[in-house]
Amino acid sequence: MAAVVKQKNNQNEVEFAECDCCGLTEECTPSYIARVREKFEGNWLCGLCSEAVKYETMRSAPETVITTNEALVRRTKFCEQFKSSSPPENPAGNLITAMKHLLFRSLDSPRKNKGSNAWRS
Repeated sequence: MAAVVKQKNNQNEVEFAECDCCGLTEECTPSYIARVREKFEGNWLCGLCSEAVKYETMRSAPETVITTNEALVRRTKFCEQFKSSSPPENPAGNLITAMKHLLFRSLDSPRKNKGSNAWRS
């Protein structure tokens, strides 16, 4: 079951709810949390997981219609596999290399408007 922490806001009461699939925490109103739980058999899902579960039920073949609960189990399994997979060996190095490549590409590309140069601002 998702963890819910209540917090008073000046205008509305908000709660922090944790997704039962991926563990992401979102700030929501109690009525929104209740609507999501109603749709997903008592489970609270973040926006991304709820869309993935809906898509999973829609994409199943007509002769093998899957239930919302089965789609939820598939999504949860996917999230668990993703969380347990190992990160890249050198994420900082990969990011630096990608940014360097992007910078060189942008410097080599022709300028569209020669009158205004954003670099000289």
